[in-house]
Amino acid sequence: MALDDPEEIRELFSAFGPVSVRRMFSGAGLFADGVMFEIRIRDEIFLKADADTIPTPRAEGSAPFAYETKKGRRVINSLWRLPDRLFDDPEDLANFARAALAAAHRAAAKKAAASPRPSPENETLSGPVQATTRRLGLPRLVSSTTQLRPAPLAA
Repeated sequence: MALDDPEEIRELFSAFGPVSVRRMFSGAGLFADGVMFEIRIRDEIFLKADADTIPTPRAEGSAPFAYETKKGRRVINSLWRLPDRLFDDPEDLANFARAALAAAHRAAAKKAAASPRPSPENETLSGPVQATTRRLGLPRLVSSTTQLRPAPLAA
């Protein structure tokens, strides 16, 4: 199978459901439901994994993605190699893909919770705009999707 052909990758995951393939780095990422749950690097497929899903690929004899740096070997435990037997078992591959997609959703939710973005009502305008308002002696402004308004005064 030509793992560099997006159509071949889509066909491989057809029992899982619709996916999109996007070129990344020296490979491609496989996306479903707006998140990347698989990556192809150097003609190998790695599925997204977390503490809930790692025992399954580990039991299959799979290994996490790893690469060499000047400082030594780096292991990425959130990506595990797709076991070879799954290339011939579309239903079980779909089960692995569903677990990887769930892990990808959990990681995305955890990341979103860790770095909340300010709501439009409380978003401060850019530094240059704030510097100009200070220089002109104007009250500090915050942006809103409908209007510019003075920021609440500090207590």
